[in-house]
Amino acid sequence: MQDSLFNYVNAETTTNDHYTPKWVFDLLDVTFDLDVAAPVGGVPWIPALHSYSQADDGLTQPWHGLVWCNPPFSDILPWVRRLNQHGNGIALLPHTKGGWRQEIWEQADGLVESKEINQMLFNYQGRSNKAVFPTLFLAAWGDVGLKAIAKVGRVR
Repeated sequence: MQDSLFNYVNAETTTNDHYTPKWVFDLLDVTFDLDVAAPVGGVPWIPALHSYSQADDGLTQPWHGLVWCNPPFSDILPWVRRLNQHGNGIALLPHTKGGWRQEIWEQADGLVESKEINQMLFNYQGRSNKAVFPTLFLAAWGDVGLKAIAKVGRVR
């Protein structure tokens, strides 16, 4: 069982609440079984059949099928480790010098960078704004995830 990430549940928007824009999902062209790090009520344009919010604590819940994960950038490591264990999904991640990057490099089935992803504006409190990190990338686990990220750019 995974330890909980949250000491308390915040029902309001926080600095971690930056939602992936719809055009990313239009490019990926897949339906996810589960969004593991969604806000309460989910995001209407994320094509996920189910979602876990901070109130559900997605790290401690069972994961199933193809997973979407735009994790809280304040603490990525537990999400990366859980994705590595699950082995079927796509994550949007920042370029940072965190130790978790080596785990992604060694265990994800593929990585994609693209100009569009690097310049992406997140939806934050109804406005578009740049990520706090200069570049972002997609990581995939499993065949469906690999095929989907290949629509965005060259898989490495």
